[in-house]
Amino acid sequence: MLSSFVQTSSRQGEIAEVVLRNGWDYMRRLLAGNKTDSPQLPTPAVLRNILIDLGPVYVKLGQLLSTRPDLLPSDYIETLATLQSEVPPFVWEDIEVVLRQEVRQPLEQAFSHIETEAIAAGSIAQTHRATLVDGREVALKIQRPGIEQVVEQDIAIIRGLADLASRTSLGQDYDFKALAEEFTNALRDELDFRREGAYTDQLRHNMSRSKWFDPSQLVIPTIYWELTTENLLVMEWLEGKPILVAAALDDQRNGSGKIDRNAATTLLFRAFFQQIYLDGFFHADPHPGNLFYLADGRVGLLDCGMVGRLDPNTQQILTELLLAIVDLDSQRCTQLTLQLAESSPNVNLIGLENDFEKLLRRYYNRSLSEINFSHVFYEVLQVSRTNKLRLPNNLGLYAKAMANLEGAARSFNPEINLLNEVKPLMVDLFRQQLIGDQPIPTLLRTALDLKSLSLRSPRQVEQLLDRVTSETLKWNLTLKDLDGVRITLDESANRLSFSILVGALIMGAAIISVGAPSSELHWLSNGLFATASFLGLWLIVSILRSGRLR
Repeated sequence: MLSSFVQTSSRQGEIAEVVLRNGWDYMRRLLAGNKTDSPQLPTPAVLRNILIDLGPVYVKLGQLLSTRPDLLPSDYIETLATLQSEVPPFVWEDIEVVLRQEVRQPLEQAFSHIETEAIAAGSIAQTHRATLVDGREVALKIQRPGIEQVVEQDIAIIRGLADLASRTSLGQDYDFKALAEEFTNALRDELDFRREGAYTDQLRHNMSRSKWFDPSQLVIPTIYWELTTENLLVMEWLEGKPILVAAALDDQRNGSGKIDRNAATTLLFRAFFQQIYLDGFFHADPHPGNLFYLADGRVGLLDCGMVGRLDPNTQQILTELLLAIVDLDSQRCTQLTLQLAESSPNVNLIGLENDFEKLLRRYYNRSLSEINFSHVFYEVLQVSRTNKLRLPNNLGLYAKAMANLEGAARSFNPEINLLNEVKPLMVDLFRQQLIGDQPIPTLLRTALDLKSLSLRSPRQVEQLLDRVTSETLKWNLTLKDLDGVRITLDESANRLSFSILVGALIMGAAIISVGAPSSELHWLSNGLFATASFLGLWLIVSILRSGRLR
């Protein structure tokens, strides 16, 4: 099967050549036709090199896998999280062709100036700076020529690999086909820049009002929809630098810089806390390159193509889980993780709780200010993975967003303390989750529910008592794994019945034989003895053959 996979197309042959060149020993033995053990992943570094050599689509696959600590060990997650699309930009002549196809008017009528040199190049698109005819500065995110054909070809190959992986023993624990489908949908969504524009508008709308921070200090670029298409995104130009670059330049000024790092990190934490725990719609990729410190001192948030969503129930569970981690409560962590799990067949609850106990015990004597909470949450997902718990995909995006945010904030401001940033928000968060933004309607709905419950309860209790007293109450109980016990009891009851029958025949024959006045009764007595002997012998043989004499 694998040999036919390699020979199907030149692209698949190229993939096999890259895999072999990078030294994946398991795959080398498999391609050579040698006997192999259970499937083995390459080392994290080898996997990273394979994905980079395979090109943009596979870099995106690695970035997706870096959001799934419930699937991969921590060393793989850390290595894949560093994947960035290091691709050279296309020449301007090729990009200009795409740009002229997407803009519904001559470029000279839409733009007064376009910089032909790309300011950034990624796996899907590259960005150029431009000026509209009305003088507004914009950024042009232009899709790379021919990327759609490459994506569709590689998607077909990835689906084939997922089908192969699903037939292995590892595929019984993880749904590789569903993972491939998730990646396919995410990649196709990323190819449609109109979707990214809609995400950007929604985030900007959500962040336009807040009681936790000053919305005027957080900038999310405006989308110019009159020029934006599926393959072209035109958005407001933000004058600034990535926060770590800005911090490095500030350090070079020997402490005489003007960056207020405490204010900037507090703003970021509060903005993302609102996105995750209140709005349920959050920017899922806040790495340092997407967080800008603007020239006027504000903070900019870029590249909203990857977002996560959380429903209210998941938000509440994650809030409680954060508190359980702070309290180092392994039992509560176990309960909350089971509530998050999509399925938990054959889970050893004692083993799961012991794993959480071992995890949290490492933090018993450490100050809360020293604890990296996003790293602890990654470890919580790792414990879930080893205990065969399947968690929702959006938890991986949540963990990635928190890890990227905390890592960028600590690099930008080493004095930051996540717990101090979160504490003032916790009480307000619980109040929000309990009664929402409109407490009076919430209280009225609760009062109506209580009234309905109080009206129904007496009648339901009366019906229950009537059924109990009238002996019409029936209990339907289903106990698993009792079939063997039932069969054993049936066999024992049958043998006991046979024994009683044999004894009765012998007693009857003896009574008839003692008082038999005629030869007919004598023959009946002998017949009963013969029947009893045969049945008794058959019973003894069946007991001996069952091996259960003792």
